[in-house]
Amino acid sequence: MRSLLNIFWLGYKELYSLASDIVMVLFVIYAFTMAIYVQATGTSSEVHNGSIAFVDEDGSVLSKELMNAFYPPLFKLPEKIVPSQIEEVMDEGKFMFVVAIPPRFESDLRTGRNPDLQINIDATAMQQAGIGCNYIKNIINSRTATFLKREDVEVSEPVDLVVRKMFNPNGITSWFVGVVAIINQVTLLTVILTGAAVIREREHGTLEHLLVMPLNTFEIAMAKVWANGLVILIATGLSLFLIVRMALKVPFAGSVTLWFFGVVLYLFFTTALGIFLGTISRSMAQFALLIILVIIVMQLLSGGQTPIESQPYWLQWITFFLPSRHFVSFSQKIIYRGGGIIAVWKNFLMVTAIGLAFFIYSLARFRKSIAVTK
Repeated sequence: MRSLLNIFWLGYKELYSLASDIVMVLFVIYAFTMAIYVQATGTSSEVHNGSIAFVDEDGSVLSKELMNAFYPPLFKLPEKIVPSQIEEVMDEGKFMFVVAIPPRFESDLRTGRNPDLQINIDATAMQQAGIGCNYIKNIINSRTATFLKREDVEVSEPVDLVVRKMFNPNGITSWFVGVVAIINQVTLLTVILTGAAVIREREHGTLEHLLVMPLNTFEIAMAKVWANGLVILIATGLSLFLIVRMALKVPFAGSVTLWFFGVVLYLFFTTALGIFLGTISRSMAQFALLIILVIIVMQLLSGGQTPIESQPYWLQWITFFLPSRHFVSFSQKIIYRGGGIIAVWKNFLMVTAIGLAFFIYSLARFRKSIAVTK
């Protein structure tokens, strides 16, 4: 009972210390509000207002229909250029797409030939270029098929392909980016708050005050875990409901309670990681460099930025021991697919096991650093 009271009051001291640091408080508020909203809405994998030009060497009714098929918001209104301008406008970056319609294009289609139609793409914007190319092909094929039906030309496809997009039918980028942004902020801010608390006590001399009190390292470490974890948990909850669900209109398919239970398990690991980085850092500058080295790599390998399956096979085995990978995995299962405890219990178990092991190791490092301070 005495130990629990010590942990409670030490945690209260952590909360008071954090509340007095106005810059850190404002940083946490910004990270879980504006940063997430801007990241979700400011970047998009869809094509918006793609610049496109046409080289119409056919001058037929069909070629004019193809030009009229492109309009906002996917594409800007097409401009017409001559063949000699293609290289010039592409070099200048004036257009992302240039469609070249050859002579006798409509005539060849009517006679059953398969004419070529050239699409020139500025692939420096690689993702937009790839998606935009698919849009252009689909629009041209659809409009050409409609035109040929009006001309009584039979066009039959060997396979009737029906596509169903699960969990995100309209392919809205903000649905995915908003949730990934929260996941990344949970990892980053928890480590920063916990590690900064350790370093701040060492730099301000308050750690020496704790050492002369009847406290042990477990109580000091656990106080930092629950206090900083509570701050991030509250910030995550407010961000989920105010930013992701209300502002971004992202649906939550699964159980909110189950997801927050997983967040609590993950916070246990990230606070332990923060204590570890705080104990091996001699200053805030060293701590900031370690954040870049450790957290950025964790985020890149977690599966939030790129699918785990696209990583090298040997690297996939390494990421299996990263709690961030399991955090992203169970978040996607619960939030997007509506999965229950049956779907995520393995992820919960891995996060708990790795977090517990790392906490024990971090506690040993923390105890060693305190012994050196003494």
